Amino acid sequence: MSIKLFALLVVLVSSTMPVVAAERHMMQPRVPADKLAEARALRSPLSNSPEAIEQGKAVYNGKGTCFTCHGVDGDGKGPAGAKLNPAPRNFQHHGFWRHRTQGELFWIIKHGSPGTGMVGFGQVLSDEEIWALIQYERTFSGRHGPGMRGHRGGKGPSDGMDGMQGTGHRGRRGGMVE
Repeated sequence: MSIKLFALLVVLVSSTMPVVAAERHMMQPRVPADKLAEARALRSPLSNSPEAIEQGKAVYNGKGTCFTCHGVDGDGKGPAGAKLNPAPRNFQHHGFWRHRTQGELFWIIKHGSPGTGMVGFGQVLSDEEIWALIQYERTFSGRHGPGMRGHRGGKGPSDGMDGMQGTGHRGRRGGMVE
């Protein structure tokens, strides 16, 4: 192999490594293994109504201060998020919604995410506020659709997060939520 070809190969491989690492990070569950079954069994008591989404939006931008790390558009690029390692979750990424259940999200918001900057909000937010927050965060998924886990290539059983079908709600990025 020529030196030029080898150098090109090294550049190509090293330039794709961050993407692969980010995708692996995106797929990694944050709920501790001994709590995962419990978290996955949780189901939202809220309907997928515009009122629940509006309540969640108020929590995201207010009391929950989620925008500070996850960004106004849910892209994980909030002003405080830039200092965190690992970076905050990107709610716009289809992999985020495809590889976790609503119960996992609830557990993380309530108890925090070990090994990350995500603190638990169980002392600040009520369970209803957390469920409403999840409803709003789902709107960031745009055309990718929330709750893809379990169908169309997802990993595992569907948990009902695709129940937003037919609401006609447009996500922050303007795409129809499927």
